[in-house]
Amino acid sequence: MKIIVAIKRVVDYAVKIRVKPDKSGVETSNVKMSMNPFCEIALEEALRIKESGRASEVVAVSVGPAQCVDTLRTGLAMGADRAIHVDYPGTLYPLSIAKILKALVDAEKPGLLLLGKQAIDDDCNQTGQMVAGLLKWPQATFASKVVLDEENKVATVDREVDGGIETLSLDLPAVITTDLRLNQPRYATLPNIMKAKSKVIKKVTPHDLNVEIKSDLEVVQVAEPPKRKSGTVLSSVDELIDRLKNEARVI
Repeated sequence: MKIIVAIKRVVDYAVKIRVKPDKSGVETSNVKMSMNPFCEIALEEALRIKESGRASEVVAVSVGPAQCVDTLRTGLAMGADRAIHVDYPGTLYPLSIAKILKALVDAEKPGLLLLGKQAIDDDCNQTGQMVAGLLKWPQATFASKVVLDEENKVATVDREVDGGIETLSLDLPAVITTDLRLNQPRYATLPNIMKAKSKVIKKVTPHDLNVEIKSDLEVVQVAEPPKRKSGTVLSSVDELIDRLKNEARVI
């Protein structure tokens, strides 16, 4: 079975986000970029499935500008067998990404498509659900545990919900999006990083995949959240109760 993993290049999670002066987006110039953490988890799960003998190949896919190649090389260094870069320099939104992934799935014929549940830059949490709808494949989102039964072609997925753990059984092929507690991604070793630099990454465009990119969303404005007021030290419990009752009005 082949597994495709979609990975996204985002601003590193440790970087302090700065909004552009014109409020059109966040500043990405001269900012450290890395693989989306949820995508790392998806890739790690695919590699573990392969290492257990239940998959034959892991293919990493990224859509975006030329710099996405660096993110794909990180995926190759972690253990992915192949990488595909869909080159598109403009802004892409979830539906366009979903259409591109559907075209790649149609070409590659994988048994499983893994994605992070969301990207930490836009927090859309839409691409996995959209591509499952386009493919007409069963889907399981926010996966915290994945068990594959190749003989019966079934995936059993645990997902965290407000009331506890929900367990789903999916017929393969399927789409699964990964949550934070699914696994702990491995670090790429230096020898594997050096090997990844020489590996060939297949480059295609949306046009090659017969996908027309349309802007279906418009970002009106990006603004920083309001600054929190500084805390106040209270002198007694009675004063705290009075504040909660008369100012916060929560009791």
